[in-house]
Parts: sequence; C-alpha cells; structure tokens
Amino acid sequence: MKKKLLAILLMVCMLMMAFAACSSKQEEPAAEPEAQTEETAEAAEEAPAGGADISGKTVAFIPKVTGNSFFEAANDGAQKYAADWGIEVKYMGSATASVNDQLEVIQQAMDQGVDAISISSVDATALDEKLKEAIAQGITVCTWDSDVSPDARALMVSQGTASVLGPMLVDMGVEALKNRGVDVDGAVKYVWHYSNPSVADQNSWYVAGEEYIKEKYPNWVVVHDPYYSNQDSQESVTVGESVLDANPDIDLIICNDSTALPGQCQAAQNKGLTKDNITITGFCTPSGMTAYLDANILERWGLWDCGIQGALGCYFAAYVAAGNEVKAGDTVNVPGIGDVTVISNGDLVEGQATADVNNGVVLLPERVVFTAENVKDYNF
Repeated sequence: MKKKLLAILLMVCMLMMAFAACSSKQEEPAAEPEAQTEETAEAAEEAPAGGADISGKTVAFIPKVTGNSFFEAANDGAQKYAADWGIEVKYMGSATASVNDQLEVIQQAMDQGVDAISISSVDATALDEKLKEAIAQGITVCTWDSDVSPDARALMVSQGTASVLGPMLVDMGVEALKNRGVDVDGAVKYVWHYSNPSVADQNSWYVAGEEYIKEKYPNWVVVHDPYYSNQDSQESVTVGESVLDANPDIDLIICNDSTALPGQCQAAQNKGLTKDNITITGFCTPSGMTAYLDANILERWGLWDCGIQGALGCYFAAYVAAGNEVKAGDTVNVPGIGDVTVISNGDLVEGQATADVNNGVVLLPERVVFTAENVKDYNF
C-alpha cells in the first residue's frame, strides 16, 4: 500500500514539473513584442516632425524657356529657399520654348538620376509620355506655372484658378481704359495676344476672360482670334506690330503671357504709341515691365510672386520624393513660406480626376497688380 501511494505521489510531482516547463516555454515569446515596441518608439522619436526630411534631395527645375524674366525670377526664388531646406535645385532649360527641347531636357534630368523634376510645360499633353518614363524610373514629377495631364505628375503648383486670373486680366484693362476716358460699357475693341493655345494655363485664362467679358461687358467687340507669338521675344514684337497694323483703332490688348506683354509694349513704342492712345495689360514680372512703365507705354499689369511659386514647385517635388503623402484638402506648412492649400485637379480644370494620394493642385496665396505707386516694392 505504501509503495502504491509513493508511486502515485511521484507521478503527480513529475506531471507538475512537466506542466511548469511547458508553461515557461509558452510564455517566453511574450517578451519579444516589448522589445519591438521599444525599437518602434525609438524610431518614431528620430523621425522628423511634419513628415520625412527633404534635405539631400535633388530637383531638376525646368522652365518653359530660359532668359525670360519670369522664369529667371522663379529660379532665383527656388535657389534661395533650396539653400534653407538643404536640397539641390538644378536649373535646366532651353532658350527655345519647344516641346522637343523640353523632351531633351527631361531626358538629361533622367540621365543625371535626379530625385525629382519640377517643370513648367510648353504643352498640355505632349510631355506626358516622357514624364511617365521618368516616373517609372523612380523620379517624382511635379509641375508649376503650366501643367501636363494629371496622371503624368503628382502635384501642380498653380498661380490661381482660371476663374480668378481670367477676370483679373480683364479688370486691369478696364481700370486703365477708364483712366484714359474710354467708356467701358460701350463698344470697346480688344484682342488677346499670348504664346499659343496648347499652353494650358494661358489658354484657360483666355477662355475664362472671354466668359467674363460676355457677362460684364456684352458690348465689347473682339477684333480677331487670339494672336500667338510662341513665347519668343523677337516674335512677340513682330506679332505685336502686326496686331497694331491690322487694327489701328484698337482700344485694348490683353497679353496673358510674360513674353507677349513686353513684346507688345515694344511694338507700341516702335509705333510711337503710349498709354494715352492704347491700353495694353497682362502678366509679367515687375522688372520685365518697368522700362515700359517709365516710357508711358502701359499703366498697370499683374502677376504673382513667381519666386515663391518656383520655390514651392521644388519643395513639393522634393517633399513627395522623400516619401511624404499629400491629399486634396490638406493644408501644408512650408518652412519659410507658410501654409498653402491643396485642391483637387477638378477645381483647376473642370472634369479632371484626382488620385487619392499625391495628386492635386497647390495654390499660391495671392496675386498683385503693379502700378507706378507700388512697383518699387517688388524686386523680381
């Protein structure tokens, strides 16, 4: 009997020891998640605030054309802010505003292995396939000033919607017409002069401006279809003189292009005309137009801070290239510049779709009308 009892007790002890050993083995892995949590927390502390750090990124900054005051001022702004952000901006372009030249520049950027491309396109669709090649190569593509198709880039940095900029162009002309005694409710003869209809932004301003004229000034008479000078400085003067020769009694010429505006003013000066004889207005940098202001050729023109626009084009290209995500509806705080808003593509061009992430339009916060009273306040 004692032997049986002793055997039973021995078996119970052995079972208890085996159970304890199994429990110990099952509980050991529980310590691993704790170690992983500590590593994750450490990594989170090291991550830069406000998203992934953009420093060290290289951006190819491509204008429509080099040598133009607008694009040179945009590059000045991009270089200034790039130094603060720790990114490299390579200003790469051609002295000729053509699709073929921009295709070559894009390929050069791809060959150099840049992290991102920020481009002002000479054509709304002709660069799409080449930019998609760049994207497939791992390069982030953004646009600024003039857009491509939304599926050929991430973000576009826009100076404003057509519904803002089209009426702005007309309103500047109206004010100047009034100041020289023209009845703006009468049969004002006018025409548009810009680069070409394939430039998406300029053409959208023209369309919106025409709609605004039909609504507000139904008696105005457009004397000709838009004149085009292909963003060529010499051609803009030649075309400008043709406008004046063909329409000697014209009241207003609207130049929604920073090459056409100085060219048209030079043409007027060549013909001996001043702001007392004809009203010319449009978009250009202050520095590009002060000579014509001083010569009494024009009274007012407008633009936006193209230095800020160039900088933002490079910032968001580097921002997305660094792995950050942006969605329509977001407000992004850009160091040294401030808050900017991201809108959908359809808010800029009706009917355009917007992807869920890293696709949309970044809007500049403001625009400026330049006159003799304020032009000295701007240094671009």
